[in-house]
Order: sequence, then C-alpha cells, then structure tokens
Amino acid sequence: MKKTWLAIGLSISIALSALLGGCGSGTATGSSASSASAAVSSEAAASSAETVSEDPIKVGILHSLSGTMAISEVSVKDAEIMAIEEINAAGGVLGRKIEPVVEDGASDWPKFAEKAKKLLQNDKVATVFGCWTSASRKAVLPVFEENNGLLWYPVQYEGMESSPNIFYSGAAPNQQIVPAVEWLLQNKGKKFFLLGSDYVFPRTANKIIKAQLAAQGGELIAEEYTPLGHTDYSTIVNKIKAAKPDVVFNTLNGDSNVAFFKELKASGITSKDLTTCSVSVAEEEIRGIGADNMAGHLVSWNYYQTTDTPENKAFVEKYRAKYGADRVTDDPIEAAYINVYLWAEAVKKAGSTDVAKVKEAAKGLEFKAPEGTVKIEGENQHLWKPVRIGEVQPDGLIKEIWSTAESVKPDPYLKSYDWAKGLSN
Repeated sequence: MKKTWLAIGLSISIALSALLGGCGSGTATGSSASSASAAVSSEAAASSAETVSEDPIKVGILHSLSGTMAISEVSVKDAEIMAIEEINAAGGVLGRKIEPVVEDGASDWPKFAEKAKKLLQNDKVATVFGCWTSASRKAVLPVFEENNGLLWYPVQYEGMESSPNIFYSGAAPNQQIVPAVEWLLQNKGKKFFLLGSDYVFPRTANKIIKAQLAAQGGELIAEEYTPLGHTDYSTIVNKIKAAKPDVVFNTLNGDSNVAFFKELKASGITSKDLTTCSVSVAEEEIRGIGADNMAGHLVSWNYYQTTDTPENKAFVEKYRAKYGADRVTDDPIEAAYINVYLWAEAVKKAGSTDVAKVKEAAKGLEFKAPEGTVKIEGENQHLWKPVRIGEVQPDGLIKEIWSTAESVKPDPYLKSYDWAKGLSN
C-alpha cells in the first residue's frame, strides 16, 4: 500500500512539473516558484490596499449651529460642506472620499471643548474645521494639543497665539485691525470710541488699538463692553452721542450687532454723522442687521463678495447655485472654504493624513483662493493675505475703498511694530 501511495505521489509531482513547465519558458525552479508566490502576495496586498482606500477619511466640522453665534457660523459650515463635496466629486483625497462629521458647539465654550474631544477620540477624525469666536478656539486649543489633533480656524482674531495644532486662515491683527486703525487715523479722525463684546477677542484687540492710538497720535475717549447676546444698546448709543467720537471701532460679535446698528439708526445717527468700522460684521451679518441699517458704514477684512478675481466669480456662482440666489459669501465663509482645500492639498503632498506629515507638507503651500493667492507661513501656520477696507452698500454688499498693494505676511505677535512691544506678555 505504501508503494502504491508513493507511486501516486510521484505521478502527481511529475504532472505538476510538466504543467508548470508548459506555462513558462523553462522548467520550474525555486526562483520562479518564489516569484509566483510573491505575485499572489502582491495581489493580496493590492486588494487589501484597495479595500482600505475605499474607506472615507472622516473630518470634523465644529461650529455654532444654534445660539447667538449661529448668525455667523451656519454659513461657514455650509462653505466647508460645499468644499468637501467638490473635492469628493473630483475623486477625493488619496483615492478616498471625505466624510464630514458635523457637531454643534451651540455658542457655548465648554460644549466646544466637549465636542472637539468627541471628534478626536471617538470619531477619530483626521482633522477639524471649526470655531468662530476666540473664546471657542481657546476652549478647544488644549484638547487639540493634548490629542495631537489639527484644527483649521477660519476667522480673523486678536493674535498673540500660534499653536502647533492650529492653522489660522483668518487675519492676524497686522492683516486687519492695525491697518484699519492706521487708515482711519489718516482719513476719518483721531478720537476713537471702542465698543466690543465682553470676551477675549475684543478685549485683546482693544489693548492693541490703545497702544497703536498712543503711538500714532490718536485719542481714546471711551471703551465699552457688553455680554455676547446683549440686545439693549440704548445706553451705549447715548454714551456715543455724548462722547462725540470721530470713529466707533466695533468688535461686537454675533447678533448683538443687529441690536446695536438698529438702535444707532433709530436714534437718528447714520454713517454720514458718524464713522463706524466693524471687524466682525461681514455680508452674512449684514443680511441679519439689514442693509438699510448699515449702508455707508465701514468694515475691514481680507475678502468681500465683490472681490474681483476669476476664482471669486466662480466661487460666488457655485455657492449661490447650491444654497440660493439670496445667499451671500463673506470673509469667514471664504476662509473656511479654502481651509478644506489647503488641508486636502497638504494631505496629497504628504501622501498621508498623519498630523506631523500634513503640517510639514503645508509649509509654504500656495493656493489660488477667491481673495487672491494665499500662502501658508510655515513659521506660525497663518496665511499671507491682502488687507481690504470696505463700505457697506445699500444692497448689502461691500465696496472695496482701500487695499494693500500685495499680500501681507502674518505677524500674530506684532513683532514688527515697536509700539506693540510687551503686548504679548
């Protein structure tokens, strides 16, 4: 019986050798067998890689979709969703679709921190696009640093910060506040009334403005703060009337701006009587305030819906086609939109969603944005941006009346200004 099985085994072996020989150019060898085995392994690996590439890349979107800041942040979320859909329609990133996980910070700073932790720890998102107020950004900053997450922040802010876990696509103070004050001093007068919401951005911004006024011949005649969500501005407007400033520099945020500008108009004060310059009121907020309440007043940003670039024309058309002809674009909307593209480009360049690799790939990255070409400054993860001062028109859009000749290098700590020494302490 043993001999029989041996004969059968020998016959199978010979037949197998003949079969292999017929498939190749010579007899089977150990080397060709290894090659066949490697080919099978390679196919299996490719199949496995293909399976992995079909899994979407999760990203977080974290904004106030309710509460006092919803007037500003809902449209920012819309821009991020639109950018994600466009990138997915073009093939995604690294052969994978992007899947947004949307959370509502509800205009509550502890909730922002809670939602950021959920996105990073539970949802395992590759990055997060989010926040508006500096209070919400400050609340989530330690969460991103402790969990080595990556936040793309789309709004102008007070500076004095540069976290390794945040990319700042809104203006640093030298790209909005400082040039606006300088222009106002030269063109509108020396006496300033500072009005802001009572939290970190307005207070730090006004600290900067006071130092600048002292150095450049301006005069501070009053400084007032109201809580976020405040709606009764009759007392504030009476104080403005009594103070007779040349300029009201406005750092109110959220729907408080609606109440303030309506009260200003109701009291008989128009832009012909008083110059106001706002740094947190853009086209989206004007929709809520009412163009008739803001016509002629000034704003300072880096982008307007009327910005004349081919990229902006296409951007506005796409945004309105998706969300309605009555919708507007504005600076934070545009910054949020380009944030998604900047992250996607950095991921492609890095060949990975790994935070360290994405950060390295992002250094010096340029992108043709609706506002013009922007560049990521590797030193501090802020953007080079143009500065634009605009005047609100009767139709609610903003007409650019002054701009820098070229993009301005971000200087979040105002190191290039002698009068700003000590402000970051």
